[in-house]
Amino acid sequence: MARDTLTGSRIRERRVILGMKQAELARRADISASYLNLIEHNRRRIGGKLLLDIAEILGVEPSVLTEGAEAALIATLREAALRTQASGAELDRLDEFAGRFPGWARLLADNRARIDTLERSVEALTDRLAHDPHLADALHEMLTMVTAIRSTASILAEPGDLDPDWQRRFHRNIYEDSARLAESSRSLVSYLEAEGKAAAESGTPQEEVEALFEAADYHIALLDAGAAPERAVQEMGGALSSTARALLHRAFSRYAADAAAMPLAQVLEAVVGTGTDPLALARRFGTDPARAMRRLASLPADAPCGAVGLAICDASGVFTFRKPLPDFPIPRFGADCPLWPLFPALSRPMSVLSRVLHAAGRQSGAVTAIAFAQPAGPPELNREPVFEAHMMIAPATRRSTDEAEEVGITCRICPRIACRARREPSLLGDPAQQGF
Repeated sequence: MARDTLTGSRIRERRVILGMKQAELARRADISASYLNLIEHNRRRIGGKLLLDIAEILGVEPSVLTEGAEAALIATLREAALRTQASGAELDRLDEFAGRFPGWARLLADNRARIDTLERSVEALTDRLAHDPHLADALHEMLTMVTAIRSTASILAEPGDLDPDWQRRFHRNIYEDSARLAESSRSLVSYLEAEGKAAAESGTPQEEVEALFEAADYHIALLDAGAAPERAVQEMGGALSSTARALLHRAFSRYAADAAAMPLAQVLEAVVGTGTDPLALARRFGTDPARAMRRLASLPADAPCGAVGLAICDASGVFTFRKPLPDFPIPRFGADCPLWPLFPALSRPMSVLSRVLHAAGRQSGAVTAIAFAQPAGPPELNREPVFEAHMMIAPATRRSTDEAEEVGITCRICPRIACRARREPSLLGDPAQQGF
């Protein structure tokens, strides 16, 4: 239903909210109650002076009655419906719903945003639990102390007399292990609550570089403007560790080479026609698909092609670069799903693989994943090439969403019970049902 045909419904909704009778509004607008009834049921169009008079009586701007809910609210509701598979939402009546029930519409939009935030928090915490070395050591020490205390206590609880010397020794062991357990617990709580500098110091050099790219929204304007990688490292990476600066210099050198081969202004002009198709963009600039993928992932946030994610891994499957999307997070370290086309691409170098994927267990939209593997560096005589794989991810079109293949993000939180590629049991199911 067109937006301007819902003006009557919005007038009725606003009148009811104000507790005003239909006859009173008709009297104050100097029209008959029967004519107002036809307007409120969208059987008569309204405009001009009458619309201005009714808007003034109801205490709203005329645009609120003619345009209804804000475009951003409509877009949020539409995105929420598309990202929730099999929701059965009537998209053709979305504007009518938002116009007649703006409060409920805002509530649904706010809940969708809250769900997105919670999903990202769970993924971050799961990733940290799985890969934080300090956290793993602290938990291991705590479990060791608990096991020792329990073993000693079971000896003391056994029937029969125990030699007093051994009894004192066991009591002393329990006391000492309990003190260590208490100290480990306090240390763990302090670590989990740490912020700022303490949290930054716990990161690896790779994490430092990733944090810098994330803070810059993966677009390095200095390099796109022609600055040398050394200058960009000096200006942006001065607070990083020496190892992280070395990694950053390598990343910035590749970025600068990409920017020189595919200048930003020309790429922004090209993506108006090519969209997020890396093959079309590569042909346009006479380059390889991997470079086109990296360039798409480095465009400003307001680029006409929209958001693009990227994952790059070496021949061992370890990530060397990651730019996740809200609909498709990427674990920090090598706990990702082997069903992603990123990894089959390593065994089929120079072949472009494309899949439409949906993250299992997530109320999110599908993405198109395009993967390509090629040698890292120029060929050398009598030496096997070392391959590197790229996987670009972008929101899938509505038509291709129905063909999406359900994949996991990481085995530990993947709800797909029957999976041929599962490496470890999921926390969400019985290990026996998962073949373990």
